[in-house]
Amino acid sequence: MRKLTHAVTGAEDGRRLAAILTGALKLSRHRVSSLKFSGGILLDGQRAHTGAVVHAGQVVEILLTDGPADLAPYAIALHIPYQDQDLLIVDKPAPLPAIHSARQDGRTLENAVYAALGCPADFCYRPVSRLDKGTSGLMPVALNAPMHAWMQRLLHTPDYAREYLAVVEGAPPEPAGVCEAPIGQGEGVRRVVTPAGKPCRTHYRVLQQTNGRSLLWLRLDTGRTHQIRVHMAYLGCPVAGDGLYGAPLPQLPGRFALHSARLAFTHPLTGERIALESPLPEALRNLLEM
Repeated sequence: MRKLTHAVTGAEDGRRLAAILTGALKLSRHRVSSLKFSGGILLDGQRAHTGAVVHAGQVVEILLTDGPADLAPYAIALHIPYQDQDLLIVDKPAPLPAIHSARQDGRTLENAVYAALGCPADFCYRPVSRLDKGTSGLMPVALNAPMHAWMQRLLHTPDYAREYLAVVEGAPPEPAGVCEAPIGQGEGVRRVVTPAGKPCRTHYRVLQQTNGRSLLWLRLDTGRTHQIRVHMAYLGCPVAGDGLYGAPLPQLPGRFALHSARLAFTHPLTGERIALESPLPEALRNLLEM
């Protein structure tokens, strides 16, 4: 393990920790995301959130691991509907954290992908985008740095389509529409709709209504943290089982009714159009029959 240390300067006083990490310490956003989950970001010796405001004289420490030596394989029946030498797309089960961290016991998608690839010595986990622990479905993982960079450039373009299915409590105000409410940081891990937030756009359409719940098709134009969950709660129809923005359900232990159902994009190297679908899990279908 290596350690990077940086003393906050007077010119940096009042900035967010995230700006120090990507600025003075020159870390990539992907590296910062990984460090958040591994507990590798310290401020004056204490674990810190990247949104924390720093002040002159404080010391930022980064704990870096060099490779997968501390990563244990997690052998599960992992469905990988697409794989080549540069990219794989996994159908993530839920509840399953996407990234290994100091708070997890090794049962994560990162550990499972490591095992599925045969525990390579040069393994480096590069998720193109992440799904929450409680969300299931299609999630791309780059197998090398160039592919990760190419896929990141595709991520928020019209050529990259992400479609979800969700079972929500009640129904949105219209059978189809677009929610463009800006999303910002709330308390802890919560996000909130706020005029000071970042622009967001979620398209939705009601596919089915039964027993006080609705099955929605959703498409993202942006990829803010918890975007669908926040937007659905804002529209008065929280995702079923979402304990953070609604109410948990005993039928969905550890997860909620959100599923990444379709992924489509043009492969950056081959030019092939990749289009994959994942059916709604049985546990979510059952919510519409209760």
